[in-house]
Amino acid sequence: MTEPRFLAVDLGKTSCRLRLFDANGVIAEESGPGAPGIADLDGAARSAEAIHDVFLRLPAGERASLAGVGIGAAGVEAAGIVARDLVAAVREFTGAPVALINDALAAHAGVFGGGGGVILIIGTGAIAYAVTEDGVTRQIDGWGPWLGDEGSGRWVGQEGLMAALRDFDGRGPATALTDRARSLVGDLAAMPAWVSAEGNPARRLGRFTPDVLDAAGDGDAVAMGIVARACDALVHTARAAATTEIAVWGGVADHPYFSAVLTATFAEAGITIIPSRGSALDGSALIIMRTDLGYEERIIRG
Repeated sequence: MTEPRFLAVDLGKTSCRLRLFDANGVIAEESGPGAPGIADLDGAARSAEAIHDVFLRLPAGERASLAGVGIGAAGVEAAGIVARDLVAAVREFTGAPVALINDALAAHAGVFGGGGGVILIIGTGAIAYAVTEDGVTRQIDGWGPWLGDEGSGRWVGQEGLMAALRDFDGRGPATALTDRARSLVGDLAAMPAWVSAEGNPARRLGRFTPDVLDAAGDGDAVAMGIVARACDALVHTARAAATTEIAVWGGVADHPYFSAVLTATFAEAGITIIPSRGSALDGSALIIMRTDLGYEERIIRG
């Protein structure tokens, strides 16, 4: 007899990852571009499209007759009732019950196995979630690219491009970031148009983040300063969570130079980075399998 199959979704602003699994383990995984966030203009439709595009890459025979879909997605709580449009759209093309939660809480669920703790997520955005053992949650930052997300991938990339333009204009110090920006953007005078070309400026700005981190690792003073300021901002976020232990997750934190500076900056602040048990995909899988988590009221089901 075939085991029930489930789908876990980790939808961020940069990437969308899907995992098809059953009781015996992972059947298939696929990934593709992300979406700006459910709270953005046409956010629910664009998020559903991003998930659908990757869904179609899964084996056709395996993705039929799903028993459930768990989604961690950016902007769920800021979107309000619009988030239910994403639930309805995904249920329509998968034919399965859907559970939707903020992508940061999905990561928290994966990292702590549904238990308590504090997580700092550093991806395109930046957010910390503090969850007590009885499920009381508190969010720190995560206010999006124009109001917050200090120290995030978008923030680092934007600061790097701004530094390149200051060098280009003669308003700031010379930096290796200028040539790196030309390699990415082309004509620096066209940078504003390049940033907005895809309709997802945060993701575009985040595309320069690896260049900033690599330049910092190579000893560029301007890039090193950007990383130092990012890590200082993230310490303030962690301190606001009133914790001495924190799990750190996200693509930016995986960069060797950034990770080393962040670990040292946190240590100076008396904060220890602890290992993670799992990933955001594990958390997305958890919310479709369980209804007894302490933050059940934050999960949108349909």
